[in-house]
Amino acid sequence: MSVKSCEKIEKSQVVLTIEVGAAEFEAAIEKAYRKMRKNIRVPGFRPGKAPRKIIEGMYGVEVFFEEAINIAFPDAYEAAVKEQELQVVGYPSVEMVGEVSKEGFTFKATTPVYPEVTLGAYKGLTAEKEEVKVTAADVEERLKQLSDRNTRLVSVEREAKEGDTAVIDFEGFLDGKPFDGGKGENHSLELGSHSFVPGFEEQIVGMKAGDEKDLDITFPEDYHADLAGKAVVFKVKVHEVKEKQVPEMDDEFAKDVSEFDTLKELKADLKKKVAEDRQKDADRAFEDALMQQVAEGITADIPDAMVESQARQFLDNFKMQIAQQGIPYDQYMKMTGMDEAKLLEDAKEPALRQVRMDLAVAAVIKAENIEASDEDVEAEYQKLAEQYGMDVEMVKKYLQAEQVKDQVVTQKAIAVVVDSATAVKPEKKAAKKSTKKTEEAAEGEEKAAKKPAKKAAKKAEEPAEGEEKPAKKPAAKKSAKKAEEAE
Repeated sequence: MSVKSCEKIEKSQVVLTIEVGAAEFEAAIEKAYRKMRKNIRVPGFRPGKAPRKIIEGMYGVEVFFEEAINIAFPDAYEAAVKEQELQVVGYPSVEMVGEVSKEGFTFKATTPVYPEVTLGAYKGLTAEKEEVKVTAADVEERLKQLSDRNTRLVSVEREAKEGDTAVIDFEGFLDGKPFDGGKGENHSLELGSHSFVPGFEEQIVGMKAGDEKDLDITFPEDYHADLAGKAVVFKVKVHEVKEKQVPEMDDEFAKDVSEFDTLKELKADLKKKVAEDRQKDADRAFEDALMQQVAEGITADIPDAMVESQARQFLDNFKMQIAQQGIPYDQYMKMTGMDEAKLLEDAKEPALRQVRMDLAVAAVIKAENIEASDEDVEAEYQKLAEQYGMDVEMVKKYLQAEQVKDQVVTQKAIAVVVDSATAVKPEKKAAKKSTKKTEEAAEGEEKAAKKPAKKAAKKAEEPAEGEEKPAKKPAAKKSAKKAEEAE
């Protein structure tokens, strides 16, 4: 193998022109022959026993070329990447150059590589930070969450109403024939949750255990292509109706759900925890705002492959969430009318932002020469073990040291940005409105011209659904949680 040329092109791609010589190609042809010979029939020879020269004489010397190219390509490509010291971030597209002969062949491989990143400002930044406040309503809301978690579902002998859970069998029919994804058995459906196609849950209301009913449903026009706008019939049988049994808010409740003897003590503890959570949220929002500034400030020609890979990761995470809810992904897509191609397309914008964030963090790590010592890694293991109530050896079983090391250097990079930043109080809405009126009076049309730019900037700053944060322990936390569940 020899690299004839290595050319950088737009979108951080490199075009490698690679030549595979006669000796390498001959070795690949021999491997192709050994792989293919058992499927080639030659009169007078048992299957797989015909000599290579006999087969080539019958079918031409090119008979093994295509398979030999497939065999030779990976090693040649990997050797070229290593020789040119390229950090590839995706799969190459390949095209042949010239003719293929026993003397070898030449091909071009266009491959995306890690982009060159130029950092903008990352120290001395300024961002708003909320002041933490906790109201009585906040405590009541947290108390309600505790109540909801301790609410039981009790079987009732009456007609179902909104808020109840109905245990049902259902099967959907289009033109009298069952359709894919339209069947379920012993499915617990909370009426009013709007988790099924519009009109379905509303028709369950009024049914009771043992009732059977045909539901006439027309799918929305923007539903899945196979069912969009179609009128179908769902045959439904109700096995059970359950209502929520909400516990009384008293001292006995406090004893049941906590280590406290009175409701007053429980509320005081909840207030403290709400304050702690709010502070963490404020710190995280401050951190995110700063890191968004850093990410927006980098200069990099980002290859499409990095964005597509991140979008695919978002989709895979979504599939995992659906699976954890016990719902088959294909059935979920059918019932909700979602389309995977559309999901991937919608994920590209937040994926681009996440890629920019990752590049920005990596650039800070490089600029600050940040490293993680063995002691740092061990301390992080201990921290995770305490956080999840696990034995540290169990955490190490599920989290490789390299993962934890990456997490530590990421935390240090973010700390460089946060520790040098200035927090300011958010502007009050009234003040903003007053300022806006003053500016409009003073600047007139100039102010109007600036509005779209400000609006776009604000939208860019808002986190998109599914977007991961540049925060302290995303990967490590998820992996540790999986370890905890496996235990």
